[in-house]
Amino acid sequence: MKILTKLNAQQRNAVEYNAGPHIVVAGAGSGKTRVLTYKIAYLIQEGLEPESILALTFTNKAAREMKERIRELIGKKADSLWMGTFHSIFARILRIEATAINYNSNFSIYDREDSVSLVSNILQYLSINLENVTANSIQHKISNFKNHMITPEEYSNNIASTIAEKKIGEVYIEYNKRLRENNSMDFDDLLLKPIELFNNNVRILQKYKKMFKYILVDEYQDTNNAQYEIVKILSPVKDKLCVVGDDAQSIYGWRGANIRNMLDFEKDFSKAKIFRLEQNYRSTKNILLAADSIIKKNTEQIAKTLWTENPEGEEITLVKCSDEKDEAFQIAKKIKKEISTKKLSLNDIAILYRTNAQSRALEDAFRREKIPYKIVGGVEFYRRKEVKDVLAYLRVLSNQDDEESLLRIMNFPQRGIGNTSITKMIAFSRKLNLSLFKTMARVFEVIEVKERIQKNVKQFRILLDKYIDLQSKLSIGELTSALVDELGILRMYKEENSQDSASRYDNIHELLASIQEFNKEFPEATLEQYLAEVSLVAGIDQYDESKNSITLMTVHSAKGLEFPVVFITGCEEDIFPLNPRFDSDSKIEEERRLFYVAITRAMKKVFISFARSRYRFGEVAYQNKSRFIDELNPNSVEEVIDGSNRKSGRRRKGDFDEYYQESYDDYDQEKRSFRVGSRVSHDIFGNGKVLAITGNGDTQRITISFEDTGTKQLLVKFANLKLL
Repeated sequence: MKILTKLNAQQRNAVEYNAGPHIVVAGAGSGKTRVLTYKIAYLIQEGLEPESILALTFTNKAAREMKERIRELIGKKADSLWMGTFHSIFARILRIEATAINYNSNFSIYDREDSVSLVSNILQYLSINLENVTANSIQHKISNFKNHMITPEEYSNNIASTIAEKKIGEVYIEYNKRLRENNSMDFDDLLLKPIELFNNNVRILQKYKKMFKYILVDEYQDTNNAQYEIVKILSPVKDKLCVVGDDAQSIYGWRGANIRNMLDFEKDFSKAKIFRLEQNYRSTKNILLAADSIIKKNTEQIAKTLWTENPEGEEITLVKCSDEKDEAFQIAKKIKKEISTKKLSLNDIAILYRTNAQSRALEDAFRREKIPYKIVGGVEFYRRKEVKDVLAYLRVLSNQDDEESLLRIMNFPQRGIGNTSITKMIAFSRKLNLSLFKTMARVFEVIEVKERIQKNVKQFRILLDKYIDLQSKLSIGELTSALVDELGILRMYKEENSQDSASRYDNIHELLASIQEFNKEFPEATLEQYLAEVSLVAGIDQYDESKNSITLMTVHSAKGLEFPVVFITGCEEDIFPLNPRFDSDSKIEEERRLFYVAITRAMKKVFISFARSRYRFGEVAYQNKSRFIDELNPNSVEEVIDGSNRKSGRRRKGDFDEYYQESYDDYDQEKRSFRVGSRVSHDIFGNGKVLAITGNGDTQRITISFEDTGTKQLLVKFANLKLL
């Protein structure tokens, strides 16, 4: 067949095989995406209807790019494919079959922040206060339970043993109950509910088994137990199943991925055939030599040896630095040298780190050196506070049972409905088994709420009713623009006239523009469909390759990408690998796979940097270089010591700016530095505005004028402030 002439022999064998279940073990840079796209095009050319093919990916970006490539090969038939992420495909099926699991099809999808907020409300409702246990950590545990398919009842009755665990079990039970009452699902439910749907409804299961005659799964090494179960349940009668992945790139064990799904594929599916893609088209021989020397140290893997016809290339450069400031300085210097000597663009270069905290020193250096950069996986656009506020309004218009979204907007913009009044309305709604939205219409019956506030609640309910009615009369773009205008959100940010408010103002405009764009592309789309689309957008889906700037990202975010030049930073014990106190060999093996992923993102050149000391947890920590550096094949490496030609040891305070004493380890890209003029929220004192900031690091103090409690001076480290 003509389209197969562009494939090598290994790729072609994998594409043409059609006799049963098979696994394609695709080494880094070996053309995995090409095999998947050509296989789907090949199946369609062989007579399979595109709507009978289910192709599951791990990112919307991958699905979008694959569909575009398939369209180039076979034309518009590609549009009929069932192709997308596990979450997006099964959210679509769940909306179609919602009534079978006692949901409405307009259910909301909660992201992690929504889920944490729900857990926080439940802790307050149940009067649970556990020492050193936060809403954030409980949400993480609940997500982990769901990933391992552990129900609330199973956890409470069979697993929880301590008092704290039993309390967490109570929260888990109430959490699932509230999700159902709110006609909402969290991300994990999008995988668990289909299993429930198929196991309890034979007719519906047979409908989809009959519909999907061929299933293909990308990144199979990253599937968790629920995803594995879905694939097993839906697997076509004749086992027309193809999974593609690389066990050497299995790096998501911490969020439930099970590498055994890939390692045991031949056991799980009888007569399964294995294909290996071992020719690498991305990297030089030296890069592959280094990567191979690392991954060979792991015991749990499918045997393969990558090779390439690419040139030998440069050796990997080890950069020994005095500290994190020197590391950032040397990287900035080397970036400028790479660009000038090799005529590279800024977007040819990526800086990879193990944790987000490491980016701060790099950002400071790049700003000083005037090197443009972008952060991938920082604050995702649809997770920004002001964007989520507008989306929360839209979610309530679509799903009035969504209590978390309603609570978010109840007093935004401020309309004089305080937390005390909201708590009283919630108590009323629980007592009468009403939704909070319905309680708003009966607020005059909540006698504990002052009459003035009752009127405010009633007016807010009238506003929501107006726009719920307008849904059927206006396009999504018109509806949102009218709502934002009536709420005065843009006017509010404009009048605030601060750097933060200007950024929020711009983001609201960008949101409105993106909604108009969605409207143009899908003129018949409903509000519900728009919300379904944006609720499943991930950070990497917004990665803009065309912007000419250095890319900063964690190694996890870099998976699936490639760059001519890659810097791998912070390669020290306790950072990369993240923790030397591993409780199992599997954890160090996953860290080693992550290091392998980092190296294999590079096409031509790799720099690996490590520091002798680093400012962490409020003090200087003396570091040991990563064990992974010692595992590199010495023939693939050259070392540069103190490339800045500065004296060794930590540099003097005078060499740096005011950030010297700041602990980068605690830096969170989603909670950028507080500034004078920033609006913040405190758990006890409520909302306020920053008046002054003094000191830095652990001794930094912040003066805030709170709306209800006056001016307070707080120690930032313990204040637990949230940036509004």
